[in-house]
Amino acid sequence: MSDVVKTRREGSILEVTLDRPKANAIDLKTSRQMGEVFKAFRDDDELRVAILRTAGEKFFCAGWDLKAAAAGDEVDGDYGVGGFGGLQELRDLNKPVIACVNGMAVGGGFELALSCDLIYASAHSTFALPEIRAGTLADAATIKLPKRIPYHVAMDLLFTGRWMDAAEAHRWGLVNEILASDLLEARVWEVARLLASGPPLVFAAIKETARLAEGLAFQDAMNRVTRRQLPTVDRLYGSQDHEEGPRAFAEGRDPVWKGK
Repeated sequence: MSDVVKTRREGSILEVTLDRPKANAIDLKTSRQMGEVFKAFRDDDELRVAILRTAGEKFFCAGWDLKAAAAGDEVDGDYGVGGFGGLQELRDLNKPVIACVNGMAVGGGFELALSCDLIYASAHSTFALPEIRAGTLADAATIKLPKRIPYHVAMDLLFTGRWMDAAEAHRWGLVNEILASDLLEARVWEVARLLASGPPLVFAAIKETARLAEGLAFQDAMNRVTRRQLPTVDRLYGSQDHEEGPRAFAEGRDPVWKGK
């Protein structure tokens, strides 16, 4: 843990806070630190859910640190094990990650939120991809955004660099819920605790299956799942947890998930 990337653990939940005034922009060093934090989260069997938040209420994250770039950071430099922000390219991250967006999510900051599985935002939060104005490519957003929202809306955001407020983001399904700033963190923790009480092996199978399905035809993906060709699915179907669900239902009690 550092002064810039702070962590807090409650049971099986890990909260990661990026605190880099004034705009929570990310340079190469910070990205590498975030990658190590999320890699450790991925590999810790005791942790089930992560929350990504940032300090302050003006900026969630301004994305790539242009001042660091001017000082010598290369845009194609070493971002660390997870790619930009520690999440964008982290392989085999099969646990839920929740973004707690409070403020402006700009460029890479918007892409960082897109790397999470759920996004909860304060009412004053805004989103933009201004890379077009700098003559460069919002690479991760260009890949992900047209798969998340209607194509023409995604192209509008990418081509114009315009701002999208939280209400519009919610309308297109990019944001799960909009809350007042003073209620945002409590709601995110409520959701995190709910997920932490759920079946971790099922969550892992959901994430791996969804990832695989992005590049396959429906029947090809279904065949991979039903034939237990995905490691997470194979582990789930052979687990105690897979037997615990029906048993708990038959016995009229809540299931006890052990993750094995």
